[in-house]
Amino acid sequence: MEYFFSVILVVHVLAAVGIVGLVLVQHGKGADMGAAFGSGASGSLFGSAGSANFLSRTTAALAVVFFITSLSLAFIASNKPKSTGSVMQDAVQSRPSSMPAGGAEQNNAPADAGSKTKEIPK
Repeated sequence: MEYFFSVILVVHVLAAVGIVGLVLVQHGKGADMGAAFGSGASGSLFGSAGSANFLSRTTAALAVVFFITSLSLAFIASNKPKSTGSVMQDAVQSRPSSMPAGGAEQNNAPADAGSKTKEIPK
């Protein structure tokens, strides 16, 4: 299962980097006006409108891959076996038997009948 998690994590990171790169390469809506005045976009590999269509479809495909890998990683992480107990449970179980259950030594001297030491919460 650990190998499967690592493979999905690598695909997830690659999809994230791909999305960032493709979004940075794409032109904005106002970039089409620059192509009319000879900015060079019309002479590109895909033509003036073809690159925008290709890049937007590729970005959408990578977004779907990113979404699926995100859900897969969350599912795998939530299905890991839970620990058997907490650190505090181990500490309480390993405490010496001479210590009282409260964790602190208690005074066994009898309290005075007139004092208010009985009313103080511990």
